[in-house]
Amino acid sequence: MSNPDPISVFRTEAAELLEQIESGLLDLTRSLDDRDRIDAVFRGLHTLKGSGAMFGFDALAAFTHHCETAFDRVRKGDVPATHELVSAVLSAQDHMRALLETPNGDHDAMSATLLDNLHRAVNGGAGAPAPAVAAAAAVSAPAAQAAGGMREWRIRFSLPANAMANGTNPLGLLDEMRDLGECRIVADAAKVPVLAALDPRDIHLAWDVTLRSEKPRSDIEDVFIFVMDDMELEITEIAVEQPAPAPVEAPAAKPAEREAPAAQAVSDSKQAKSAENVRVPAERLDEMMDRVGELVIAQSRLTQLAGTAADLGLRSVSEEIERLSGELRDTMMVLRMMPVASLFSRFRRLVHDLSRETGKEIELVTEGESTEVDKTVIDRLADPLVHLVRNSIDHGLEKPEERIAAGKEPKGKVILSAHQTGGEVIITIKDDGRGINRERVRAKAEASGLIQPGAMLMDQELLQLIFQPGFSTAQTVTNLSGRGVGMDVVKKTVEALRGAIDITSKPGDGSEVSLRIPLTLAIIDGLLVRVGQGCYVIPLSAVEECLELSLEDDLRSRGRSFISLRDSLVPFLRLRELFRTGTEPDPHQKVVVISTGAERVGLVVDQIIGDHQTVIKSMSKLHHDVATFSGATILGDGSVALILDVTHLVAAGQHQEAQLRAAG
Repeated sequence: MSNPDPISVFRTEAAELLEQIESGLLDLTRSLDDRDRIDAVFRGLHTLKGSGAMFGFDALAAFTHHCETAFDRVRKGDVPATHELVSAVLSAQDHMRALLETPNGDHDAMSATLLDNLHRAVNGGAGAPAPAVAAAAAVSAPAAQAAGGMREWRIRFSLPANAMANGTNPLGLLDEMRDLGECRIVADAAKVPVLAALDPRDIHLAWDVTLRSEKPRSDIEDVFIFVMDDMELEITEIAVEQPAPAPVEAPAAKPAEREAPAAQAVSDSKQAKSAENVRVPAERLDEMMDRVGELVIAQSRLTQLAGTAADLGLRSVSEEIERLSGELRDTMMVLRMMPVASLFSRFRRLVHDLSRETGKEIELVTEGESTEVDKTVIDRLADPLVHLVRNSIDHGLEKPEERIAAGKEPKGKVILSAHQTGGEVIITIKDDGRGINRERVRAKAEASGLIQPGAMLMDQELLQLIFQPGFSTAQTVTNLSGRGVGMDVVKKTVEALRGAIDITSKPGDGSEVSLRIPLTLAIIDGLLVRVGQGCYVIPLSAVEECLELSLEDDLRSRGRSFISLRDSLVPFLRLRELFRTGTEPDPHQKVVVISTGAERVGLVVDQIIGDHQTVIKSMSKLHHDVATFSGATILGDGSVALILDVTHLVAAGQHQEAQLRAAG
């Protein structure tokens, strides 16, 4: 296996740093005097600057240095943290991404504009750097010492052997310490091996540094901020004797007494990290998932062969392979699962920017961030959620004066939540705005020819019209909406994930859009059934129970299609009629009761074969529009079974029955 490209590794780590910086800035908008957040943003900028310089991203390092300097002044109390400063650094952070992705591009004009905005934010409107910077730099060492600021430090440190291979230059660290004050550096070669055992790529030296400076301990720690987790570092303050106004007789102090209490050194536990993470490219996970899928299919074939063989040893091996493949499948599924927090965190910046753009006060609330879903689902849901959040802010939330007039708080609220129900994850976008204007939706639908004038529609059918292509009720076209593009993409994407969309709205109280998405898109547990001569798979997460349906009960139920289940009536669909198999009913039919969100429906099948580990294969382009099936799988005998999309199946069945009633 080839060694990873250092530049690619840096880009990955830099992208994570930028996300951390953005998160810290957005947290800071809630509490501008939060020292921990200010320090966290500064450390992120400092690390990005240092790493960028080491890997040759000089433009990124130079630009980031200005943002780091601004937050250093905030950290030291020279200037206050303001919303204008946070917004300026957020814009600068976007530019840092461009400098990271295209380091050789022409970024000078944008850099100059952003830095001017940054200086204005730092200096309260002035475009030039504040005079306080030069004044602070001009403070003489004697003056600092007279004020009691000169301190003496002893710094002992050693780097991991592979530090230089990872981009750390110890000479750069020593130069940064020299910049802090009067510095004496002694190299410790005690651990340098004999020449025969020496690897020239490794670092074997340690360093003992004595530093006299008026700088605080935090400035020394900042020198090592992006290598601190992997190194050994000890920082000890040594008391500096100050001249006394008059001699005073006193017993000689012992050397140990002349030292101030030693500052805490980096503990050994920092060297042994509590958890190690390994970065694996998504393509490798997908490839491994494909191999596990093929293994599951082969295991199904083996199980079928073993079931017809008299060899007990073969059956034993088959059962063991089935167990191991099931455990491997479960492990692989866990590897692909990611918390939706990684998805929700993207919208904090979006809401912040839209609040400034629209002049609306907006609070974003996230719930259920620890809920996990397949990484592929998270990747595909990013754009649909962006459309839904933008739609809630533009169409739903009112301006502060309108909310006050309606008796609401001036700040609107958008709630992003997620929770797991069975084999589904339900992601909800809710706002407390004005709600959907049904009259306007109907008028637009009639004008567009989507419905006939005066047509009778259920409320859910009317609300679902907003997902039609080109549909928009906006009065004017803005940067956010009005072109009718977006909501239809949301529906197509969710349906491609075998999901569904529910929408509710109450005039004056806001709207709620719920996306019901399967946990995984690769392998599911299914119930294998037979209808006529064909086999089908029902996702086991949707199955509640199975019942016997005799021929007499089937004939008795003709015309009403209901069965009595514990004092409640449950409607059912005859899959033989829905699929037009043209075969006679089996005398011992079964009813599989499934749950599709808020309702329960029975599916009449000829035979229940049993549970089946289902490897989902995509349908061909010719069958792309067949919504009744979400995919196909290969059985142990090599035949193909279609996987039922229960939500669309129930909708198709209800539509068919409605047509039969209308015709009768």
